[in-house]
Amino acid sequence: MGMAAGLIAMTLIAGCGGGVPDDERGAGAGGSKELEFWGWAPGYEKSVALWNATHPDAPVTFRTIPAGAKGGYEKMFSAVKADNAPCLAQVGFESVPTFLAEGALEDIASHSGDAEGKFSDFAWNQVSYGDQVFGIPVDVGPQALFYRKDVFARFDLAPPTTWAEFTTAAEKLRLADPSYSMTNFSTESYWFGGLVSQAGGQWFRTSGDSWRVGFDSPESRKVADYWQGLVDRELVRTDTPWSPEWLKRLSSGKTATAVGAVWMAGVLTENAKDSAGKWAVAPIPQWEKGGTAAGNEGGSTTAVLKGCRNAEEAAEFATWMSTDPKSLAGLITVAGIYPAAASGRDLPEANKPVPYFGGQKIYDVFDAAAARTDPRWKWGPVMTQAGATFQDAFGKAVADGSSFSGALGRIQDKVVADYRAKGLSVAG
Repeated sequence: MGMAAGLIAMTLIAGCGGGVPDDERGAGAGGSKELEFWGWAPGYEKSVALWNATHPDAPVTFRTIPAGAKGGYEKMFSAVKADNAPCLAQVGFESVPTFLAEGALEDIASHSGDAEGKFSDFAWNQVSYGDQVFGIPVDVGPQALFYRKDVFARFDLAPPTTWAEFTTAAEKLRLADPSYSMTNFSTESYWFGGLVSQAGGQWFRTSGDSWRVGFDSPESRKVADYWQGLVDRELVRTDTPWSPEWLKRLSSGKTATAVGAVWMAGVLTENAKDSAGKWAVAPIPQWEKGGTAAGNEGGSTTAVLKGCRNAEEAAEFATWMSTDPKSLAGLITVAGIYPAAASGRDLPEANKPVPYFGGQKIYDVFDAAAARTDPRWKWGPVMTQAGATFQDAFGKAVADGSSFSGALGRIQDKVVADYRAKGLSVAG
């Protein structure tokens, strides 16, 4: 059954996937090929308008709904259960396994054609399980180091190439002026997961018909111990991400760097306008001198939901949206995505100097990072719940000064128990 045997088995039992031809499901009144698309990202409606102008036989209607974690996904699950779901849905990579566990996705392998060859191994691995395909990748979130050029110049710092150099720079900055901090430690699971991936770890994989959960893996503990040292010595901040204080310090330069994904460029541009021209982007620091590994934080797919009567047209649109030059140009410009399609990285919009970053061609850094992201990384089902468990455990560890590695152990136990409570088989 392949890489996600247990998950796929449960999905098939739930009745999701191919095996029921589209014509047996019905093609809608009068054989209509109309498609409905639910999502929340800006710019998607522009891609839909481009498609509709040239594909009148399979028009798409885009409906804006709340973001997935803010109620959008529950809305999709409810619609699938009521048999009135749209054909197309914006789904984050981290939530694809949850949709599978809910029996909410169609297998579009028979309709995806040569789409696989248009995307990186990492991106395609997020939407495919064995010989089944459940969506078309839209964007990925390679991580890098955003840093304040003016702060680095003032304190004679160079962009660190290793995590050891990162620590040394943090020490130097704090010694020179304790009001500055090198960066901010995040208790968010997706941020931390990217760093674990960079270190060669995997949180989820399958063994036979069972899941293997690895929150407390050696690689996770390595990352946790590293950041524990920085937090304990007050070399980094622990402000809540997205809080006013977090944004204020980034804007002022008091927090000198941000370890984050490509979409962090948009966060800075929108929320730290006064520091335009003062930021730059460098590759993420490495564990070993000369290393090239990168992690990924974020990314999404256009998924085809269970019950879609026009799955072939849905797959065609999803592939087109993620690969058509005009569609991608709009998504890069308006939504600020970093395209999952290899061809998207050759577009002018993905290669031009960015004024906010002093004219730096920042996508060169992310292009290299995307090529060096471990394609083996997979998310597990019920990540919303697992992510909350992670954030609660690390938030408590930060608040009371307890062990980050101990938090990983508690997360491991809780996620395994949650999986078993939902009927998922967990090895070990």
